[in-house]
Amino acid sequence: MNILVTNDDGIHAPGLHALVQSLKKLGKVTVVAPATEMSAVGHAITLSDPLKVKEIHKDGQFFGFAVTGTPADCVKIAYGALLKEMPAPDILVSGINLGSNTGINVIYSGTVSAATEGAILGVPSFAISLATFQNPDFSAAAKFARDMVPIVIETPFPSGVYLNINVPAVPAKEIKGIRITRQGMARYREEYHVRTDPRNLKYYWLTGEKIDIETDEGYDDRAILNNKISITPIHFDLTYYPYLDKLEKLDITFQENNGTS
Repeated sequence: MNILVTNDDGIHAPGLHALVQSLKKLGKVTVVAPATEMSAVGHAITLSDPLKVKEIHKDGQFFGFAVTGTPADCVKIAYGALLKEMPAPDILVSGINLGSNTGINVIYSGTVSAATEGAILGVPSFAISLATFQNPDFSAAAKFARDMVPIVIETPFPSGVYLNINVPAVPAKEIKGIRITRQGMARYREEYHVRTDPRNLKYYWLTGEKIDIETDEGYDDRAILNNKISITPIHFDLTYYPYLDKLEKLDITFQENNGTS
């Protein structure tokens, strides 16, 4: 089994290392990950600058390729250049992200976007995140990722469909099961903290708290709060189909500019 692994926390992130160590039990793991943290870059790709790639070694052994780009860049360059002489990966796994990727956050997530790119390229893919930013224990998420790999490979998902998995940050014995969920609409109440640097110049730091979390366990955030692993099937088609017919009925016309205001 050939497994491509990436993330958005960077190639030196503990979550990535835990994932690699777990997936090595299944086959050959190839890491192509950002050289530095690329959280919340969404599906950005690099067009105006060259991408530099560096081989990273750990404990005297080759670990993977560090790319000076985004998670989507990493997947694209893996398939378009770095792995062209190797057997094609059977699956792409993105993670383990530090912090959940749920609700509207999915749009911003570099971790999820890497899996999106895998789906665009026609590769079975999933993203996996641990729902905490403090004192993370990646062991349960790493084991679950390993369990999911053969399931995802052997399941004929519709074209463009991939999985977004979030694991509650509790000991494995406290996880109360698995819930297939919808992406919720929970969002952040955001604010910018204004601070002053040593040269008396202002700078702004974004912070906030998540609000409007659904009460129904069928949504991702609520399932995690109830100590259940959330698995959400997602797709990169952003069309809102219920509104197509209504939009067609609107009186929208194009008039050629005749030079008058």
